Amino acid sequence: MATVQPKGKHRPFCCSVKGHVKMLRLVLTVTSMTCFILAQAPEPYIVITGFEVTIILFFIILYIFRLDRLMKWLFWPLLDIINSMVTTLFMIIVSVLALIPETTMLTILGGVFGLVTAVCCIADGALLYRKLLFNPSGPYQKKPVHDKELF
Repeated sequence: MATVQPKGKHRPFCCSVKGHVKMLRLVLTVTSMTCFILAQAPEPYIVITGFEVTIILFFIILYIFRLDRLMKWLFWPLLDIINSMVTTLFMIIVSVLALIPETTMLTILGGVFGLVTAVCCIADGALLYRKLLFNPSGPYQKKPVHDKELF
């Protein structure tokens, strides 16, 4: 008769480092979008930041309710790291375009918050990269040949 082993204590997503980085990313992106809306910046700035807010919110809800554990047919960390890379690229482009021309102070603030969001996306991608290695404690370290057990 097989005994059921209790799983280790699970840390809630909101209390993890990954959760804090995602929440910070969401707050910075919402702030950037709000600045663009109030400054009446060009529509692509607002649309791209709004789209990113929607995607980040989706991933936060996914991880809070642990839906990634229910839908095992999709490799969520890979999708999340691709999202982080694409978001970094989009936010850098939007932020630089917002900062280049002489515009209103709110547009400049939106661009600065967008650049900080891009930095958070890079940090989020680095955290996810560790998960993609299937070794959350750090990179793989190869043992020397003479340390192998013979039997």
